[in-house]
Amino acid sequence: MKKKNLGTIALAAALACAALAGCSGSAQEQTTAAASEGTEAAGEETEAAGAEDEASEAESADSGEMETLIVGATAAPHAEILEVVKPILAKEGYDLQIQEFTDYVLPNRALEEGELDANYFQHIQYLESYNEQNGTDLVSAGEIHYEPFGIYAGKTTDLSQLPDGATVFVPNDITNEARALLLLQDQGLLTLKEGAGLEATTNDIVENPKNLDIVEMEAAMIPRTMSDCDIAIINGNYALEAGMNVSDALAAETSDSLAAQTYANVVAVRAGDENSEKIQALVQALRSDEVKEFIETTYNGAVVPLF
Repeated sequence: MKKKNLGTIALAAALACAALAGCSGSAQEQTTAAASEGTEAAGEETEAAGAEDEASEAESADSGEMETLIVGATAAPHAEILEVVKPILAKEGYDLQIQEFTDYVLPNRALEEGELDANYFQHIQYLESYNEQNGTDLVSAGEIHYEPFGIYAGKTTDLSQLPDGATVFVPNDITNEARALLLLQDQGLLTLKEGAGLEATTNDIVENPKNLDIVEMEAAMIPRTMSDCDIAIINGNYALEAGMNVSDALAAETSDSLAAQTYANVVAVRAGDENSEKIQALVQALRSDEVKEFIETTYNGAVVPLF
């Protein structure tokens, strides 16, 4: 009887130990599995955070690669042409910012003072004249286009009907006034002193058969005052801004004229900057096929590409 009880107790104890061992193993496995799952989840979160950081860094790097390029220009056609150039330069890593001006003095002043990287609005003769008058050292980084000067109708719509003493508005800056007088000479309306050429002023007029009253005024003002004159000679860009086209002009400079060969519009920069990478990128973009097509299809001869 006693032996039987001891055996029963031993068996029960053995079964209890086995049960305890089984429970302990299951709990340990569950704990290990949970810990493993937690580690994997944490790893996934870390990988996701890392990927997000990499994307953010890549975006910042891309943003950091864009170098600002500030160019001053008059509205038409220069600023319009620069808008075509924007996406071309963006591919080269440059953020082109266009600053518009309404006159011919401030863009050069802003360039000289370092507010601009370049400007694009003037022909080479005007640039050289500006340097001489202001003691500046601005240079051309490249020729882009030519804008034919035109004689536009005010009160008189036919040059052959121009009355005696007719009022003629011309630009008052030295180079453009000479250009206007040369155009009047080409039309047989006056004669200039021999050799006056691109430096001609009203003082160089030796024959004026119609007694033309030549009034000098700021170039930008001329299109706004057409009703006050018989005819006016207007810069190509200001004519475009006023909705005029060289095809509407009573007369215009021909492609083989002295002016056409001389008055190329340029990209101007401070001396020493003309060969910098970003300025050369600007010039090459302005001389691209996209720009040439835009000029030829947009301006109907009022702007002529020189590339």
